[in-house]
Amino acid sequence: MSKFAVILPAAGESRRFTGFPRKKPFVELKGRAVWLRTAEHFLSRGDVSEVVLVLSPDDIDEFRERFRPNLAFMDITIVSGGACRAESVLNGINGLTQDAEFVAIHDAARPFLTAKWVTELFAAAVFHDAVIPGVPVSSTVKAVDGGIIQETVDRSGLVLAQTPQVFRKSLLQQAFEAADDLACFTDDASIVEAFGRPVHIHPGWTMNIKITTGDDFQLAEALLDAMSSDSVVKDLHPFSDERFR
Repeated sequence: MSKFAVILPAAGESRRFTGFPRKKPFVELKGRAVWLRTAEHFLSRGDVSEVVLVLSPDDIDEFRERFRPNLAFMDITIVSGGACRAESVLNGINGLTQDAEFVAIHDAARPFLTAKWVTELFAAAVFHDAVIPGVPVSSTVKAVDGGIIQETVDRSGLVLAQTPQVFRKSLLQQAFEAADDLACFTDDASIVEAFGRPVHIHPGWTMNIKITTGDDFQLAEALLDAMSSDSVVKDLHPFSDERFR
């Protein structure tokens, strides 16, 4: 069985997450911190060799103190983040302590996953070497300049990228080594793309939202309430009921 290391970047400044006492990964979502809900999807998997949480250096001491009871029972490696997301991910890769053939990078603020969907994504990565989930763009897309529409963009072939983004470890390391300016990359797939290697799309899931703003957090609370209700789970979830776990 292939082994996967999971890196959870949580070193951002959460600038758009206003009106809350803490950064978005550390806010409690229905009684449990967002990062904790996210990490738990991977900690119990037999194919995951290690989970690395990347934090801002300024947050590490407070994080260790606040979540001491959780960390005492969780096998998580904590690594200091860098000046941008890509640098934080690279620090996570360099901070791995266990052997793994693949690396999965997943936003710490995306707490809604299913075990079977992750299994399918991991299997796709084994087959393709580089895979990310993507959701087709369904709304009309406009190119705007100065608040004025310049053109309507053809949305066919466009997808919204999600995480986990999963890569063969050796490929990801080579791509990072070849990258000139890590600050210009907004996701991990773009680094591999710049390296000239194909990145395949696996069907994403619309419930796999990233909590970025206060509105996103309210949506996450509503989703969590809905997912705890047997009467609406079937309507919310794109898979059969046994996959919702």
